Amino acid sequence: MIEPSMERENGALTAATTTTTAVTSPPPMASSPRQALVERLKDYGQEDIFSLWDELSPDEKDFLVRDIENLDLPRIDRIIRCSLHSQGLPVAAIEPVPENWVSTVDGRTMEDREKWWKMGLKTIYEGKLGVVLLSGGQGTRLGSSDPKGCFNIGLPSGKSLFQIQAERILCVQRLAAQVVSEGPIRPVTIHWYIMTSPFTDEATRKYFSSHKYFGLEPDQISFFQQGTLPCVTKDGKFIMETPFSLAKAPDGNGGVYAALKCSRLLEDMTSRGIKYVDCYGVDNVLVRVADPTFLGYFIDKGAASAAKVVRKAYPQEQVGVFVRRGKGGPLTVVEYSELDQSMASAINQRTGRLQYCWSNVCLHMFTLDFLNQVATGLEKDSV
Repeated sequence: MIEPSMERENGALTAATTTTTAVTSPPPMASSPRQALVERLKDYGQEDIFSLWDELSPDEKDFLVRDIENLDLPRIDRIIRCSLHSQGLPVAAIEPVPENWVSTVDGRTMEDREKWWKMGLKTIYEGKLGVVLLSGGQGTRLGSSDPKGCFNIGLPSGKSLFQIQAERILCVQRLAAQVVSEGPIRPVTIHWYIMTSPFTDEATRKYFSSHKYFGLEPDQISFFQQGTLPCVTKDGKFIMETPFSLAKAPDGNGGVYAALKCSRLLEDMTSRGIKYVDCYGVDNVLVRVADPTFLGYFIDKGAASAAKVVRKAYPQEQVGVFVRRGKGGPLTVVEYSELDQSMASAINQRTGRLQYCWSNVCLHMFTLDFLNQVATGLEKDSV
């Protein structure tokens, strides 16, 4: 924003002090990349990016230089090194999730269910719940290049995932208004924050607009983009999409914290009075978006973060599971490929079921304070 205004000012000064003007082209790209940029890439072992430099046109050289200059190389290098040296958790550091940390469906009383349901609806009625949808991925494994949420999963109704989830929000809004209102029923609004990626953003926005936001108000939906990272080989080298551009991919669901902060949507949530955030992945047709019972349970337990889980069906099922990181440590997720086979098959002698059984299905609840804390911590650590 600063540079264009300075250019206009300089142009005005030139016009006022001279009688002729001249239009000049930017200097042509040098026959070799700027030495400072080459040295910078050498510091991170990525100088091979320029291996085809002599074969590029001037415009392609410009594009490649801009592509590199837009990278936060120190941060990306830290991420790459951390990934390459990651060995997962040692077996000795993994413990099962304590049983009393999990509220199973069959272990709840009717009184608890009723209490949590009403508590959740009241919180929604008060406008304290926001919903974050993680939908930056394309449906490539579904045979489509469209955003996953646009996919028609074959229901008789022909509804897409986006439509099913939008209608769920409409339903919960009506429920909260009907159940909680003591006088005339007033409208209830759940704000929906939809995370896209550079590959899905435009198509997602157009899809919602063309379907009139599935009955929701346009201003109750905020779209925001997650970041991207360069794709790398197994030894950490950048992969080129073309001779003059880097291959990039969305930075995963974990990018939601930085994306919310960078887009100032955490501030937006605060301004709306939101205290709790329901966060889920788009590719789940069974998701209970803005589930009042889950929200009420979360508030009742005074938790900062929580997750819905599904019991693992058999030892070899390819799902990540929640574990405890060391004795008395925090919860974390271990992917199925990282879990020792003996541990994957271990049986809880008291229950007769798998000891490591609680699958991560990307259904989370957070306090807004927790999201702010994580986003700020990641920013300080530059990861």
